[in-house]
Amino acid sequence: MKLLDGKSTSLAIQQELAEMVNNKVSKGFKRPHLAAILVGEDGPSQTYVNAKVKACERIGFESTLIKLDATTDEASLLKKIESLNNDKSVDGFIVQLPLPDHIDESKVTLAIDPKKDVDGFHPMNVGNMTLGLPAFLPATPNGILELLKRYNIPTEGKKCVVLGRSSIVGTPVSILLSRKSEIGNATVTLAHSRTKNLPSICRDADILVVAIGKPNFVNADMVKEGAVVIDVGIHRIEDATKKNGFRLIGDVNFDEVAPKSSYITPVPGGVGPMTIASLLQNTFKSAYEKN
Repeated sequence: MKLLDGKSTSLAIQQELAEMVNNKVSKGFKRPHLAAILVGEDGPSQTYVNAKVKACERIGFESTLIKLDATTDEASLLKKIESLNNDKSVDGFIVQLPLPDHIDESKVTLAIDPKKDVDGFHPMNVGNMTLGLPAFLPATPNGILELLKRYNIPTEGKKCVVLGRSSIVGTPVSILLSRKSEIGNATVTLAHSRTKNLPSICRDADILVVAIGKPNFVNADMVKEGAVVIDVGIHRIEDATKKNGFRLIGDVNFDEVAPKSSYITPVPGGVGPMTIASLLQNTFKSAYEKN
């Protein structure tokens, strides 16, 4: 078993981006500028956004963090999005999910200018991705593909099972893995909580991508020997032995599944850092694609 180290891979990508930014700036181009809107006090969201801000500082991006109270109404958030859409100094921005229940996430996604949608959630980017046209690819799915690429894990002709059908991870990663591309050409099954004979389907996978949102959902009986396992889930569970009172686990029971896997992502330190790397790649693209 080998770990797919998303943390070190993400840092390597960030170093590459830092060198490219320095090259652009030395030629008189502006620095890429990534903005993020955070609504409310969700702990994991704050941690994640702070990691993005630190990554921007590390590679020479400008960054702006806009914090809004959890009581912020939908109209006020949409007005802030419109302001960022029109701000020529901002190359790309994200609205961190999840949002408070009183705000319609679909309206928010549709309000973002597709040319600044570096999370890759807008229907225009999703549609272009589906057709194989130029687009900002969704950050987490693209991060997964980048990890497979950098570890030289073949996907062509492989049986891939994606567990979870969200519009953010499951559905787009199933499309990307099945596309005619370098990291693609897989035979993909998109499974979910209502799939019958789910353990049997998962056991058939050469590559198993787990994004079902349930802690420790996948156990050893659901994975065949030598499978590549990508765990997208992340959950906080209480742990009195930890200074902060909790520890992070994924959708995969790591201790059970790792011995059967050829490669597996840890949680934390697997897919999460790759999502940040992909977001930064999209922002770089947004800043310089017209130059």
